[in-house]
Amino acid sequence: MFHDAAGARSKGAGVISPLPPFVATPTPETVNTMPVLERSRDRRALSYARYRNAESFFLSIDERIFSNTSDLLYQTGIVAQLALTSHLLDVGFDDRWCARNIGLHIGKALAYANATGLNYHSPALRRLAPVLSPYNIWRNPDLDGSRPPVPKTLPDIPAVLRELLDHVRGVTGHARPRRRQSHG
Repeated sequence: MFHDAAGARSKGAGVISPLPPFVATPTPETVNTMPVLERSRDRRALSYARYRNAESFFLSIDERIFSNTSDLLYQTGIVAQLALTSHLLDVGFDDRWCARNIGLHIGKALAYANATGLNYHSPALRRLAPVLSPYNIWRNPDLDGSRPPVPKTLPDIPAVLRELLDHVRGVTGHARPRRRQSHG
């Protein structure tokens, strides 16, 4: 189902307000970098593709095939980022803007998503976001071959991601894809 700009969910159209907590008060230099949200069929289709990919990447996590926690955290970052950007694209963000301004930072994606109507407040994801941001640190070690230490305690990652995916699906209205092979 396509939601047009006059729909109930389009109240976030235009420049984002209020700003997520990590964004400083706009200055003349930053005003030009704030996105103007424009909903379109193309962004809606891309949003659904992101959601489907998030579900697909989630399968390997749900099946608990990761013996290496670094790989699990990297895959978790992918799923969370795909889910959150699915919402952002659905409400009208431009994909290139997201890549430039959010990148691989789950905390930023979550803040923008919540500021634009996702309204997802999971203490477990909030606690996990700094560990995952940027999530490529779990795949690519530093030049000396080291990675950050894995936290001693982690939430139940499959449950956290399932809840996030279900919430994004509920807000965007995307259909849950049929079960496919995992990307693990």
